Amino acid sequence: MPDLSEADAANELMRLARQIARHDRLYHADDAPEISDAEYDALVRRNAQLEAAFPHLIRADSPSRKVGHEVAASPLGKVAHEVRMMSLDNAFSDEEVEEFVARVRRFLALPVDAEVVMTAEDKIDGLSCSLRYEGGRLVRAATRGDGQVGEDVTANVAHIRDIPQVLSGDAPAVFEIRGEVYMAKADFAALNTAQEEKGEKLFANPRNAAAGSLRQKDASVTASRPLRFLAHGWGAASAVPGEAQFDVMRQIAAWGLPVSPLLVRCRSVEAMVAHFREIGVQRPGLPYDIDGVVYKVDRLDWQERLGFVAKAPRWGLARKFPAERAETVIEAIDIQVGRTGKLTPVGRLRPVLVGGVTVTNVTLHNRDEIGRLGLRVGDRIVLQRAGDVIPQVVDNLTREEPREAYAFPDHCPECQSEAVAEEGEVDVRCTGGLICPAQRVERLRHFVSRGALDIEGLGEKTIVEFFGLGWLESPADIFRLHQRRSEIVGREGWKDKSVDNLLAAIEAKRSPDAARLLFGLGIRHVGAVTARDLMKRFTTLPALRAVAEQAKAEDIEAAAELLGIEGVGPVVVEALGDFFHEPHNIAVWEDLLSEVAPPDYIVETRASAVAGKTVVFTGKLETMSRDEAKAQAEALGARAAGSVSAKTDLVVAGPGAGSKLKQAAALGIEVIDEAAWADIVKAAG
Repeated sequence: MPDLSEADAANELMRLARQIARHDRLYHADDAPEISDAEYDALVRRNAQLEAAFPHLIRADSPSRKVGHEVAASPLGKVAHEVRMMSLDNAFSDEEVEEFVARVRRFLALPVDAEVVMTAEDKIDGLSCSLRYEGGRLVRAATRGDGQVGEDVTANVAHIRDIPQVLSGDAPAVFEIRGEVYMAKADFAALNTAQEEKGEKLFANPRNAAAGSLRQKDASVTASRPLRFLAHGWGAASAVPGEAQFDVMRQIAAWGLPVSPLLVRCRSVEAMVAHFREIGVQRPGLPYDIDGVVYKVDRLDWQERLGFVAKAPRWGLARKFPAERAETVIEAIDIQVGRTGKLTPVGRLRPVLVGGVTVTNVTLHNRDEIGRLGLRVGDRIVLQRAGDVIPQVVDNLTREEPREAYAFPDHCPECQSEAVAEEGEVDVRCTGGLICPAQRVERLRHFVSRGALDIEGLGEKTIVEFFGLGWLESPADIFRLHQRRSEIVGREGWKDKSVDNLLAAIEAKRSPDAARLLFGLGIRHVGAVTARDLMKRFTTLPALRAVAEQAKAEDIEAAAELLGIEGVGPVVVEALGDFFHEPHNIAVWEDLLSEVAPPDYIVETRASAVAGKTVVFTGKLETMSRDEAKAQAEALGARAAGSVSAKTDLVVAGPGAGSKLKQAAALGIEVIDEAAWADIVKAAG
């Protein structure tokens, strides 16, 4: 990390975002993971390390901002969660558990010797599910999905014997019980035996079997599978029956839902670590698969104060078990060309079972990584599922065997254009740009994706088909498809209604959101959030282009204007300048804007007295920590800054405020005390 350049870090973050997004889709949407949980954790952990070291390079599509995977079209229907279903941050050592408790103390401004009680329970490896009870009766069940929208599996969970249709005893008017749907080890083995006898496909592991069984369109298939449920928390609730995590879980058990028999209260870090080790000892004999232990702050009032970060609660942590290793053989090395032209080598492996997952592919990252390990077709390698390193391949056991070295291609396998690595980069990229079929198709697919223009009905299959026919060469061609209506009708799968639906969906995007359009162009390092930040500042796309071109021409004021936008660093400024410097990009840009007319970008703010403002906290805060205060400001739509400047709108000063208070007075900035800030927070609530 100390020797990593900013350019290398940006490239690695981009690679990680794509890798993790792909594995999220495979795991959450397709129930077909290619890597183990530990290997996935290694990717996420490396991403977090890079973001901590280079916070200005955090991408809009960063895995640290996402939970699960969005629900694609599903015959089960979609359910919006009233309370978002979050994931948990991970830890891999005793020291990280100790630091987690210390962070809680710091955030809550507790003395170092204050007791912080935690619950600890085994982390079951299943499919997250939320059960909504109204008046004690089950009315809806949903998978986690992307945390905000999941799939409706109400009819299916009716066949899971652990899930009661009616709760025992008195229950709140509304209470959502959350937990994991899983398949016991013995039941999984019996199911696979039955599958084998019928000549049907075997399930890779119990988690996949449970997920595939629960998400069946035909509930009778679910009924034939031995699914179980274990509760570990709750979501929306009209009333919470207790003031502590442990007490509420005991009440959930009293209502008739199973909770972990290994759930305990821990009153010290030592007790937390000891329980983790005890569960590790019991792990082989447990009836279900687990991959770690979950810790949660016991006091619910503290949980509320701690709140959440992008995708996880500050009051919870998953301590993962050590990972595994396995040996296998590289049978082939294929080169994939991505949307940005990057050539990614992928090792095709002799299938190997690691941690319950059959692995057949391994990312080899780049040319330098292949050279570092001396990898060649036929080599026997070691795969490591460690939590603190990113390379999936950690050793080459046959490096010394006489065999011809792998020759990394110097031309794109798709378009035969030259493939080179830019100065300071490790990635080799195709120079073909929009003449490269791989990049064109990927860029078009990105342009119509949900995060960009979100054109319903124009999926990858259709894009590939129309591209092959020469109908789609650039984004603007999408808006000229109406001229080919008669040619589309009659093709396989296309009838009058389906064609009209597609063309109507395209026409509906003639006045697209400017930030989505900018993101859809696939400019390197300009993700969805960065695109929104840019449009908030410049309002129109021509205005952004003008400043980007000026910055490229070394206009210091233009570059400073871009760099003054939060989240925009030198890498983004360079990427914008490079994009508008290329004639073929300008041609695509102008052609597109001849077909669409995005309105001026309108910034929406939350209903809060400080929404859209910049707030600085200074001095000693007596009722909360500085971190909690900043979290409150961000939750109200404000920006919490660390220093006072002419852009500051409000200063919250506690006892002992010094130079920042003087700066605020000199600049005529409003200053309030902590009590007045509390009134603002209360009014916004």
